[in-house]
Amino acid sequence: MVTFHSTRLERTTTASFSCHDISADLQAFVDGTGIRNGLLVAAGQHTTTALVVNETEERLLGDIERHFLALTPPEEAYAHNDLHLRPGIPADEPRNAHAHLIALKLGRYQAVLLVELDGPRQRQVLLQLCGV
Repeated sequence: MVTFHSTRLERTTTASFSCHDISADLQAFVDGTGIRNGLLVAAGQHTTTALVVNETEERLLGDIERHFLALTPPEEAYAHNDLHLRPGIPADEPRNAHAHLIALKLGRYQAVLLVELDGPRQRQVLLQLCGV
């Protein structure tokens, strides 16, 4: 019989841009369910984070940060950051257009990274698993 499990993974990030390897958390969730054949969905719950597959080598993570912040510098002028022109936004709305614009590609090595693009913040990843 197919069973379904879900949980939320919580992370507190400490920098405006950072990569967090969540592979062990995903494996622990799967192991805890007893499911041996199934499908795992991980969905970031924030528009200024990304879930990517890449290598967790320290120098590469620094390269990723430098590359994407060079492509979309936070100090550039972006229409999304014209907060006075956007109706109905909360008082604590950040100027974070650069974080919405950054996207990453898949890498050869298979680590799942939660990428913080506009921190530091409390972040969540929804995990859903179904299988036998």
